[in-house]
Amino acid sequence: MVRQLIGIFICLCLQFLLLAPPALASVHVYHERPGQTTLRSQQSLRDLNDHSWQAILFKRYRPDGLDGLYLRLVGFPGVADVDPKKPLTINTGTALEWQATPKLDPPTPALPDNTNQYDFTPVMDNLQKAIPLTLAVPLQGKAPSEIIVPPYAVKEWRELAAQTIE
Repeated sequence: MVRQLIGIFICLCLQFLLLAPPALASVHVYHERPGQTTLRSQQSLRDLNDHSWQAILFKRYRPDGLDGLYLRLVGFPGVADVDPKKPLTINTGTALEWQATPKLDPPTPALPDNTNQYDFTPVMDNLQKAIPLTLAVPLQGKAPSEIIVPPYAVKEWRELAAQTIE
């Protein structure tokens, strides 16, 4: 009797796992105001010093078309003061390396010291695979903070960059 109950329980668990819906990507669509839509991916990542960062890739559409594709990096306040004028260096660990220039989207007048935003269109246009990336974030008065972006996050970024709004 106990063996039968255990067998039934295992069968139900396996059935649940096999019939579970696929996991949804964490690319979110926001209709911020009439005519303005934003697609966003947010990842919690750590740098090589084990400090936490939020990496938010987003693109915003306005009535006249695409406004831009941006990567916003947010460090912990008081731990990382990002240099707002220096470019972000993106490295694949092989021969590929890009520079992303600092650029604010039009609705954002300014960002706090622990945050900066970069034009990420050239990077995503040239990134052909979901491979790990190293982001060298320029800091004020310190060596750059190196954030490792895992392949699953790069895959999500590539999916977001490929999406369009009808």
